[in-house]
Amino acid sequence: MVFFLIALGLVAFAVLAMRRAPIWQWAVAALVLGLLSRISPDGIATGTLGWAVALLPAVLLGLMALTPVRRMVLIAPAYGVVKSILPKVSRTEQEALDAGTVGWDAELFSGRPQWDKLFEIEKPTLTAEEQAFLDGPVETVCAMIDDWDTRHNRADLSPEVWQYLKDNGFLGMLIGKEHGGLGFSAQAQSQVVSKIASRSVAAGITVMVPNSLGPGELLEKYGTPAQKEQYLGRLAKGQEVPCFALTGPHAGSDAAGMRDIGVVCHDMYQGKKTLGVKLSWDKRYITLAPVATLLGLAFHLRDPDHLIGETENVGITLALVPADYPGVKIGRRHYPARSAFMNGPTEGRNVFIPMEFLIGGTDYAGQGWRMLMECLATGRAISLPAIGTVSIKHALRVTSAYARIRRQFAIPIGVMEGVAEPLGRMVRSAYAYEAARGLTAAMVDAGQKPAVISALLKYRTTEAMRDRINDAMDIHGGRAVQDGPSNYLFGGYATTPVAITVEGANILTRTLITFAQGALRAHPYLYKEIAAAQDPNRKAGIAAFDTAFCGHVSFMLRNILGSFLHAMSFGAFASTPTKDEMAHWYRQLSRYSQSFALVGDWTVAFLGGDLKRKQNLSGRMADILSDLYLLSAVLKRYEDEGRIAEDRPLVDAIARDLIYSMEQSFAGVFANFPNVVLRYLMRFLVFPLGRHARPASDSSGYRLAKAIMQPGTFRDRMTAGTFVSMDPKDVTGVLEDALIKVTNAAEIEKTFVKAVKTGKIARRLDRDAISDAIEAGVLTESEAATLRLADQATDKVIRVDDFDPDELASRQVPRAPEMGAAAE
Repeated sequence: MVFFLIALGLVAFAVLAMRRAPIWQWAVAALVLGLLSRISPDGIATGTLGWAVALLPAVLLGLMALTPVRRMVLIAPAYGVVKSILPKVSRTEQEALDAGTVGWDAELFSGRPQWDKLFEIEKPTLTAEEQAFLDGPVETVCAMIDDWDTRHNRADLSPEVWQYLKDNGFLGMLIGKEHGGLGFSAQAQSQVVSKIASRSVAAGITVMVPNSLGPGELLEKYGTPAQKEQYLGRLAKGQEVPCFALTGPHAGSDAAGMRDIGVVCHDMYQGKKTLGVKLSWDKRYITLAPVATLLGLAFHLRDPDHLIGETENVGITLALVPADYPGVKIGRRHYPARSAFMNGPTEGRNVFIPMEFLIGGTDYAGQGWRMLMECLATGRAISLPAIGTVSIKHALRVTSAYARIRRQFAIPIGVMEGVAEPLGRMVRSAYAYEAARGLTAAMVDAGQKPAVISALLKYRTTEAMRDRINDAMDIHGGRAVQDGPSNYLFGGYATTPVAITVEGANILTRTLITFAQGALRAHPYLYKEIAAAQDPNRKAGIAAFDTAFCGHVSFMLRNILGSFLHAMSFGAFASTPTKDEMAHWYRQLSRYSQSFALVGDWTVAFLGGDLKRKQNLSGRMADILSDLYLLSAVLKRYEDEGRIAEDRPLVDAIARDLIYSMEQSFAGVFANFPNVVLRYLMRFLVFPLGRHARPASDSSGYRLAKAIMQPGTFRDRMTAGTFVSMDPKDVTGVLEDALIKVTNAAEIEKTFVKAVKTGKIARRLDRDAISDAIEAGVLTESEAATLRLADQATDKVIRVDDFDPDELASRQVPRAPEMGAAAE
């Protein structure tokens, strides 16, 4: 009977927890179990005290099912505790949370992702007009760009490239057609920036910035009709070059702590006493500032005389000021990582501007942070993921060719296991991050503002960019470190720290923003509980908290049971939208989403306001969330592209890596969780049978490396969206030309190498070995001609640049006084 009751209780708990049953159903279950426990085998009840103990859980649960009793006894005290431990949300944090939307990230936080929410997102597509632009003007401008000339000789784009970008609307892709812009989708903007960045990262950034967080987007969304009329057409045609100044010397990642100030007052403007703002600012790291004609500014606005409202500290406000406006100072250029894109400081002291310069006018005064966060939620989803992803694909394109062309020990270096390992990593990263880039841009086109996803994708793509470019540099060896006109890697390598740093430094994006913001925004109940706890109306707050808290408890109980059962069955019964070859990975995604929901929920509940300080734990949770998202994107790409059989081993390898990475991150959370009891309990619920995931095998990586070194559809698909030149005189075209010639000569080369090894002929600088091979009867004239073409193409590929010392002599430029220095 005892074992029966235990089994029955466990079954009841499982059913009620998974169904997220209301409290009264728990009370009924407790009553049934209590009654059964007090019935002896002969059917006679025993012991009054025993009855009281047996029925107590049912009575308590029954009382908790009564709303007035529950709120008085349980909810009100819990409300007070939560109010004291949950993180307080500042105004800027609140605006950041309100700015974005949740979508697939909320499904991952829920622990039970609804697959239709993933597959209802359209697969990446372009209109005929957008595709024609990619195939026409984008190809043209890429062919015009000489990255060495841009980086070394000019430290700027050439005048011809600048003009072409302006004339063809590259700086106004996001501006609507009604204002003279191209009105392109997020997907198109992402792909345009990608292809240009594959030719020159500096050129890609130059196009990216006006189409990301800047005056164009701010005016489109918030500008007054007069502001739109005045500026959007000129921005679209490149007649105005915009920049946006947010970062200052004392406020980088902590933008809300900026010291830039504007005070509402009356002053003279165009000969008349005018209501406006007296502005003082000091900004740096502002991309396009040195060439900008239109300066966007963020600053704290104060209204001490209440000229525009009752609030003295109005809040962060945005303004648009012509760069040649009196008092505006644009400083000398920064030189970020020796990259050629324009970047520099700006400042102003007591510069009076009329209220019409405020973006959106006085109606939007004090709403600047929300405006910026709304734009950043979409802009960050397009810009840096595009540059990070295409940098991986470009590195793969050139490295896969070089690894096949370059020979050592009489074999292509790419067939050596030590070289194939990083090359295989590059293949996996190229597929995974292109999948995530395309999916996220499609979300934006569907009207979402994926703030959490854009943050995690920014830090993951740019970190992967750094790692994969390092892999490419390692494989190239000395060929990559010798900079010059024929070096196609060094420009991207040098610019990598810029991508890591801008639009939210990766360290803080990973450890402070992604999980913390995601937990608040995407968690099904936490944000509601915080909102209720901060409600100034205590009665309304308790009522709202009651609903959220009860939902949270049932959510937690289901997570406990779901995590344990999925772990015990290795995800065998987790949900999957398909029964095909990818069903296993969908189940694993569902299993680890459930585990993430459990651990994330307990992490936030226990740490509360300390979550901001426990940044290592937060960073590991961000890694798990981003791995879940990457796996989602990879599986969706496989479906969207028609389940290409050739890609199945690649998808399997990526999935293995991501599952292994998640398990390692979970282990890091458990090992460092500050509460010992919860540490071991979470470990037991998530890994009751231990960790069993293994990354992709060496053999799978080797097969990927061999496949990518062959010209064909697989290589083209993995590097789609990069600029590919077939001109043998081009810096990368020489690789494409040589790869084809070397591949064509592969069998002939085997015969030639065999003859060298047997001593029939010798490779010597003082002899023509190919002619010797003809004389020795090793090769025919036709075969020798094919091999000679391959040899000549190879020589061009492996050649590095050299310079006369005078060419590299530093050009001394007199140092001008620092901006803002007092005149002598």
